[in-house]
Parts: sequence; structure tokens; C-alpha cells
Amino acid sequence: MFGVDFSEMMVIMVVALVVIGPERLPKVARTLGHLWGRAQRYVNGVKADISRDMAVEEFRQLQKQVQQGVSSAEQAVREAGQSVDQQVQQLNSAVAQPASDIMQSASVSAPPASPQPAVISQSIPSIPQPAPGIPQQAQLELEAPAVQKKIPHD
Repeated sequence: MFGVDFSEMMVIMVVALVVIGPERLPKVARTLGHLWGRAQRYVNGVKADISRDMAVEEFRQLQKQVQQGVSSAEQAVREAGQSVDQQVQQLNSAVAQPASDIMQSASVSAPPASPQPAVISQSIPSIPQPAPGIPQQAQLELEAPAVQKKIPHD
């Protein structure tokens, strides 16, 4: 790190032995070792705090991006639902007008009563009319399902 060779380290140790003395040198070396360990732990703690802060900031940015994606998806779903509702209303109004015209023309030009049409009307099942306030698709789903035959397995 500092570019200290073995020979330079030996010179530093000899100077320390002469200056400090042989009695106090082990105690000074131990104290320096403890201080060096504390400094390393402090530096590692600071690094960990910085890394944690950076990770928290990245998570906040990710959360913000996800929230923006969710809000844009919700808006797209709302817009799609509104367009579907508008199309359903247009279809209902387009179907309701001709159906009401047909019903009015049928009631105005009703054929004379005869026994033969009564027999025909009894043999043909009546077509269910949509109830007010319930979509036709929901009414179709409410009809009884056809009976399914079970095939025996070999």
C-alpha cells in the first residue's frame, strides 16, 4: 500500500527498539495492533453504512418505478374498460332501436287469429327476452347447461 519493503521495515523496527526500548516495545506493539484493528473496523463500518444507504436509495428508485408502472397499468385498464363500456352501449342502442321497430310493426299488423298459428307457437319454444338491467351475456350464462353424457373409460 505504501510501498514499504522488508528492508525498510527492518530499519523502522530497529529505530523503534532504540527509541522506545526493549521493555516497552511489546506493550507499544500490542497497543498499535489494537488501534490498527479499531481503525479497520471503523473503516469497514463506514463502508457498510455507505453500501446500505446506496442499497436503500436503489430500492426507493425501484419502488418508484414499480409504482409508476402500476399506475400506468391501472390507467390503461380503466381506459380499456371505458372503451368496452362505450362499445357495449353503442351495440345495445343499435340493437334496441331495430328490435323496438320490429315489435311495433308486429303489434300493428297482427294476423287474424286462426287455430294453425296457435299450434305452431306451442311447438316452438319461446326465445327469452333480456331482463332490464341485466346484460344479455349474463343472462345467457344463467341458462341451464345441456346434459353431458359420460363416456366410460377402458
